[in-house]
Amino acid sequence: MADILDYCRDLKKQRFKSGQVILPEGERLGKLYVLIEGQVEIIRERTQVTHVDEPGSIFGEMAVLLDMPHSATVKALSEVEAYEIPDALTFLDGHPEFSLHIAGMLARRLYYTTSYLVDLQQQAAGKRQDLDLVDEILASLVDPSETGKKKRK
Repeated sequence: MADILDYCRDLKKQRFKSGQVILPEGERLGKLYVLIEGQVEIIRERTQVTHVDEPGSIFGEMAVLLDMPHSATVKALSEVEAYEIPDALTFLDGHPEFSLHIAGMLARRLYYTTSYLVDLQQQAAGKRQDLDLVDEILASLVDPSETGKKKRK
């Protein structure tokens, strides 16, 4: 499969200044953006979820595919250049290879999110002692007198 940026080469490029909001949480724009260069942060409910600097990263797909407002804000952390897809649903309908790329990306996210959820559930049930050890180490860094007080299961 070709690189996602290859599919976009005929699209309009947009530039964003550092600090500029690209996609605002809670609004419905119907747009997708594909990162060419720069770094953005993803903010949900005033909390930074992650930052992204990988060329070819896509933003806005959840809102477009679910026909809902954006669940997070995408904000430029540096000068950013991105391809803009203004009528994303029409574009995706006419570009199945692009849609397949998005489906693969979303499947990977779901896989890693599910794995993380299982790890958290196992930790909460006391089945993941390696994660319990991480908690103990972090607690000892905060308060050295706590070292060794927790018993391992």
